[in-house]
Amino acid sequence: MKKFLLLMFTLGTLTFLAACGGEDTEEAVEDKIWENIQESGEIVVGTAGTLYPASYYPEGSDELTGYNVEVFREIADRLGVDIKFETMAFDAMLSALQSGRVDIIQAGPRDASREKFAFTEPVKYSFATMIVRADDLSGIHTLEDLKGKKAGGAATTVYSDIARKFGGEVITYGNVTNDAYLRDVHNGNTDVVINDYYLQSLAIQAFPEFNITLHPDLRFHPTTNNVVMQKEATVLLEKVNKIIADMKEDGTLTEISEEFFGGLDVSKEPEEEVIEIEGIE
Repeated sequence: MKKFLLLMFTLGTLTFLAACGGEDTEEAVEDKIWENIQESGEIVVGTAGTLYPASYYPEGSDELTGYNVEVFREIADRLGVDIKFETMAFDAMLSALQSGRVDIIQAGPRDASREKFAFTEPVKYSFATMIVRADDLSGIHTLEDLKGKKAGGAATTVYSDIARKFGGEVITYGNVTNDAYLRDVHNGNTDVVINDYYLQSLAIQAFPEFNITLHPDLRFHPTTNNVVMQKEATVLLEKVNKIIADMKEDGTLTEISEEFFGGLDVSKEPEEEVIEIEGIE
């Protein structure tokens, strides 16, 4: 009887230890990304480096800056770690994040990406608009007029999906600067660039010699920009969400926004009426 009880106790203890061991292993996997960041003392960020005013190099400078960049810097500072930027095309960012080449990026959530990645609360609210030729609006007066038009953009963005939905042909680019997109609209090589309202409104100001303008009537597809990380980075997600909430409360996000977006606050939802597009995430 004593042997039987001892055996039962031993088996129960082993089961308990095994269960605890499983929980520790799972927790270790969930914490691994944050633990690696802590151990290295550095967080690696994927960013474009070519898109004014979100992520760019000022003329004559090798110091990366922009709204996205300075938000990342503030997050790293509050995490207590150094920051390293890896510049890359937008289409490469999610794969770099998935492979572990970078720890975080900024992007808008979509159904497919939500299944694979974790998204923080928004650090930027916006909507989409179009850059078209100033003299004739590139013949575009409604979204349906995109049919048969050439839209410059990256292959995998929601903006290119919008162009395709309405029958436009997407002309893709590598990790080029804004002037390449805008010059092609000006020259007639493309007809339109669909992108973020705030980014586009500032980008065209830098090229007054181009025959381009923001479309005066079309505002559509409300969007957010969020910090994105691997799904397993639960501790990092919690920490970054807390930092974003603090930055909103203490006005830091507003200050950074006003610096790069001409005094406008992109950390708050816009009040303009914006067209929702059915079937576009």
